[in-house]
Amino acid sequence: MKIMEIIPLWQVLSLSGIIFWIFISSFLNLTHKVRSLLQTSITHLVVNGTPFILHIQGFQHVVFDTFFSAISCVVSVPFYTAFLPLLFWSGHSKLGRQMTLLMAFCDYLGNAIKDVVSAPRPNSPPVRRITATKDEKENALEYGLPSSHTLNTVCLSGYLLYYVLANSSDTNGVVILAGIFVVCVLVGLIGFGRIYLGMHSAIDVVGGLVVGLVILRFWILIHDYVDSFIISGQNVIAFSAALSVLSLFAYPTPELPTPSFEYHAAFTGVAFGIVTGVHQTYLQFHHDNVPHIFSPQLTMTKFLGRTFVGIPTILIVKFCTKALAKWMLPVICNTLGIPISSSCYISALKESVASIEDGESILALKESVASIEEGESIPALKESVASIEDGESIPALKESVASIEDGESERLGYLQRMCFSSQESYDVDTGIRFLQYAGLAWSVVNLVPLIFSHLRL
Repeated sequence: MKIMEIIPLWQVLSLSGIIFWIFISSFLNLTHKVRSLLQTSITHLVVNGTPFILHIQGFQHVVFDTFFSAISCVVSVPFYTAFLPLLFWSGHSKLGRQMTLLMAFCDYLGNAIKDVVSAPRPNSPPVRRITATKDEKENALEYGLPSSHTLNTVCLSGYLLYYVLANSSDTNGVVILAGIFVVCVLVGLIGFGRIYLGMHSAIDVVGGLVVGLVILRFWILIHDYVDSFIISGQNVIAFSAALSVLSLFAYPTPELPTPSFEYHAAFTGVAFGIVTGVHQTYLQFHHDNVPHIFSPQLTMTKFLGRTFVGIPTILIVKFCTKALAKWMLPVICNTLGIPISSSCYISALKESVASIEDGESILALKESVASIEEGESIPALKESVASIEDGESIPALKESVASIEDGESERLGYLQRMCFSSQESYDVDTGIRFLQYAGLAWSVVNLVPLIFSHLRL
């Protein structure tokens, strides 16, 4: 009974259910089975939709290129990440935390579906793909179905409309219809723009619309319960930390590597930081009676002062948190005997990986090839190893390894982040990315408001 008083039963059941799902999905190889059912038909629809895309791109004009690229940036994850702090600092804390958590939920489900199905984007060429920003270039490396921009626009603009109408005292039918019209036009422009830019096919946009509507309806049903838990729930920080870590482990493995998991890790960190910070300081900075922008207590001048103080502060916190995580996580992993690797943040570990490409680990690769059971050998993999011995690069090896879909690589998909054998390693970049964005988000709702109070902002 004492344990149940500390940890509510529903939290135990929730986390146990996720752990059970991770293991049963791995054991039954569900990702591979679902992909085998859907991928071929979705790919067929994408290919057959190419003439429709080319027809739309027949109206190509530099004005359209600029317009659709601009609105795609406005509804992108980086934009929302920059915009959400302003909601908190303008006095709209409830809307800010709801939009943040909804964004994290959309990001997780949308990217998980993408990587499960692993359906391609439209072929370019013949489709003309316009990637005006670095963010768009990275988005193009992801799979297609569903369109994240469409999904996020449906959910966030739809919830914003719901929130405004629910908290307005003088709404009427005309206002409601006008709001719905604006949201529909925005969603239509985003969906059409994704097709025009060559980033998605029609089936991707329709998939994003359908998934977005389902998520929006679900979120409207539970958002009050979520908010109540964050404000005054029991065991909030520990439960949120466990849920965040398990969600990282439960993420499905795509057919080929994509940036989707990196985006999920970052925004999961944001959600955890927001939940932690709001729970700790709700009565001080985030209660319902805090002053709103344009009120006598929070003038436009004060809000601009908050922005000029707040933005540099959270960027400094992000930098410091990243530096601390880069030092701390490798030490912890080495202490626990967990083999680690890094593809981005830690130079020493990157050099270790690069040494394999220089041919210094050919013996290990040969042994791995030799260990494959008779009848299941992979000539392409052997040829790739041989090409390394000749001094060639290893893209062929990567492609060969990625192309193995006997079920074994898929079966390791969920558990490879949990069970570290001598041949596997933990990508420490995931933890670094999670912690730096968690620190950034925590500072938005905890440290920065504390600075505001001292500066009388």
